[in-house]
Amino acid sequence: MEINKQGPISWMASHPVAANLLMLGFILGGFLFINSMKQEVFPDFITDSISINVVYTGADPEEIERSIILVIEDAVSGIEGIDEISSSAKEGLGSVTIEALSDADLYLLAQDISKEIDRITTFPEEAEEPEINVMASKRKTVSLVIYGETEEQVLHELAESFRDQLLQSESITQVELEGVRPLEINIEIPQENLRRYNLSLASVAQRIRDASLDLPGGSVKTDAGEILIRMQERKDTGLDFAQIPIITTESGATILLGAIASITDGYEDIAYSARYNSYPAIMLQVYRVGDQTPTGIVDAVKEQIEITKISLPKGIYTDIRYDASASYSQRIDLLLRNSALGLTLVFITLALFLEIRLAFWVMAGIPIAFMGSFLFLPTLGVSLNMISLFAFIIALGIVVDDAIIIGENVYHYRQEGYPALTAAIKGTREMATPITFSILTNIATFVPLFFMPGVMGKIFFMIPTVVILVFVLSLIESLFILPNHLAHINDKQRTGLQRRLYEKQQAFSHAFRHWVKYRYGALLDFSLKYRYLTVIIALSLLIATLSYAASGRMGMSMFPKIESDFAQVKLSLPFGTPVAKTQAIVDHLIKSARISVNDIENGEQL
Repeated sequence: MEINKQGPISWMASHPVAANLLMLGFILGGFLFINSMKQEVFPDFITDSISINVVYTGADPEEIERSIILVIEDAVSGIEGIDEISSSAKEGLGSVTIEALSDADLYLLAQDISKEIDRITTFPEEAEEPEINVMASKRKTVSLVIYGETEEQVLHELAESFRDQLLQSESITQVELEGVRPLEINIEIPQENLRRYNLSLASVAQRIRDASLDLPGGSVKTDAGEILIRMQERKDTGLDFAQIPIITTESGATILLGAIASITDGYEDIAYSARYNSYPAIMLQVYRVGDQTPTGIVDAVKEQIEITKISLPKGIYTDIRYDASASYSQRIDLLLRNSALGLTLVFITLALFLEIRLAFWVMAGIPIAFMGSFLFLPTLGVSLNMISLFAFIIALGIVVDDAIIIGENVYHYRQEGYPALTAAIKGTREMATPITFSILTNIATFVPLFFMPGVMGKIFFMIPTVVILVFVLSLIESLFILPNHLAHINDKQRTGLQRRLYEKQQAFSHAFRHWVKYRYGALLDFSLKYRYLTVIIALSLLIATLSYAASGRMGMSMFPKIESDFAQVKLSLPFGTPVAKTQAIVDHLIKSARISVNDIENGEQL
């Protein structure tokens, strides 16, 4: 029973040190590199969009469309690289979104757009400077809310303090406030004060403007290097503005703004409010930056919440409204549970039909291939996120097939009386070509995902990357690691419990083989004897299935609708509707929602 022992399969099967080193390299290398992989809920990506926002306080949507949006669209419509232009107008704000062609340089396009907008001279004087941004995905991880029945300024100060405390943590870098009206400083000057000092509102406004700017002052060269000079005169509070000198009297006295004007810190007079559990609220959005992990951010936030709760005034509360790490942790838990269940089922099934030691090494191919993938994924730009974890779940159900085929063929030659090493080499060689083409076929089904255009392509490229890499590593494990382990399974004499388990396993295996030979075999013989009838039945089933799908009864959707964990209501009223009326409708909706929630908690169905 001598066979040719030349070639990589024979060499690896005959040299256990090489096979075990390759296996340990996959496992240990995976454990080392998995800690260096970026962890995030969804992968980072830059969209193919550029946004242009212009604030025009006090203008209605019609005015913004006429004086802002149409002017911008006309200015940028001729720029090369633009695929689509969309816009929206609402009270005080005009927005234009530009979709770039897939092959366009996004940042160069943004520069061209900025140049064209700078040439526009017809914007209203009251409109602010356009903001041009390349739209990137923001990685919100936690949404906090601080709420209570108190004044807006008090709640804002508490939120700012809370944000400062969060930013002191090493795990948190970016925190933004939402639900706060823009700050505004009101300066009111009585007419008698203007007449007393022979001033005008325009002259006072100019002096305030001159005294509250940050301006570059050039540079001074010294022996130690060049020193940049900058005048930092920006004012941020009413007290700062009160110290601005307005006029010097004939006696030499300086009259400050605070002496002639009433200055108050407040908020812009816009119809905006945020509430949580019926109380005024401010949101704190915590974003992931760099290599920060979702779970690390959430742990730091929860720790800070427990500290902050102690010092909050009575009637002020804080809560976590949104936790993205929960979905991330659930996906990891799903992968681990599916892996454990899959490994268990594979082991039990193979142990019933083959033998326990062979089943163990076939099963081991799954974690070896998975751990080996972590050696290469960071280099390929793949992070641990919801998409890549989903790819692992896909691969989990496919990756063990090649090892099962080789393991069964090796077991067949063992049953024929071949020595373990010979059976391992012969069984693996016979199946090497078929399983290689089988793996290549599987790979080919995922390759088209690499060519998905737009944002979807930037997100879903991780699926084929992960799946194909796991397939390749599984093939390597099946051809060069598994044969060595199967070649060193000894047929030593079994005693005691081991002998009884082996006898029961062999009895089950022989019974199944008998069923296959005489039951399935009879059906197979019939199918081959009446092959035309078999083909007709198969085609009939295919036509019936396709006809049912084409009838519209099955339904078709690229993204099926899945119930969310949140219920959301959007209310649109005609422009000019009084704020009080809008708030009354919102209060009614909240009241109705509370009644519905109470009904559900009491066991009633909506």
